[in-house]
Amino acid sequence: MAYALQQLINGISLGMIYGLIAVGYTMVYGIIGMINFAHGDIFMIGSFVALITVLLLQMGGLMAGPAAILAVLLVSMAVTALYGWTMERVAYRPLRGSFRLAPLISAIGLSIVLQNYIQVSQGARPKPLEALIPGGVEVMRDGPFVVQFSYIQMLIIALTLAVLAAFTILVTRTPLGRAMRACEQDRKMASLLGIDTDRTISLTFVIGAALAAVAGTMYLLRYGVIDFYIGFLAGVKAFTAAVLGGIGSLPGAVLGGLLIGLIETFWSAYFSVQYKDVAAFSILAVTLIFLPTGLLGRQEVEKV
Repeated sequence: MAYALQQLINGISLGMIYGLIAVGYTMVYGIIGMINFAHGDIFMIGSFVALITVLLLQMGGLMAGPAAILAVLLVSMAVTALYGWTMERVAYRPLRGSFRLAPLISAIGLSIVLQNYIQVSQGARPKPLEALIPGGVEVMRDGPFVVQFSYIQMLIIALTLAVLAAFTILVTRTPLGRAMRACEQDRKMASLLGIDTDRTISLTFVIGAALAAVAGTMYLLRYGVIDFYIGFLAGVKAFTAAVLGGIGSLPGAVLGGLLIGLIETFWSAYFSVQYKDVAAFSILAVTLIFLPTGLLGRQEVEKV
């Protein structure tokens, strides 16, 4: 019981990270109907920006207290959001009216460029970081086994919920949110009604990149080691989470992230860790057989 509870805590914290990345996938797909396969590398860049910020603050003797963690998070979000804006302007906007495979090829190419850019500029070796938020709360003790809810796991869950709540308010109760929902329903009609669709799409990429930066920062603080390749696998799993929850559904992206995190954690704990990814993708395949639009996805209606 105690062991299962520990894995539940670990799975939820990991699933929150996947959920944040998956929201970026589903936002872009919902508005322009395209999968941004470079989004995982934006997550990776966010983690590297956070690492560089931490090292600079440590060199200045300023890396202490919650204010320093907040500064790292804000810098990572700001710089990564700039990458997201540039990516949309360079790799996607010029191809928006072309055939559907062109943006997909552009996204894959951009992913390779970002990976190699980080590999050349930061080196290929994994970058470790000592724990900045050590310790935790003892939840249960079962003989020698202690169930611990670490402070960094608390921060991941609380911050993810706060960010998602703020994003939900932005989408549902602000002019930008109304513009995003209008572009999702009919981009051409939204443009005819006076909505700046180019600006709305750019801001969608910016917000998605900022959410990925939050996930990248939390990943760095939780696991303490990153490299230039972490974006690929995390991106694939987050995309799987978005499809599992229902691509285009924001609550579905979070739900899918939680499910992927829990599946991966429990499978690693009770079965072979080498096959944890196989388990996650198998669950996705079985789910899509019976629910082709995902758990919370809705059937698309083709406009004629």
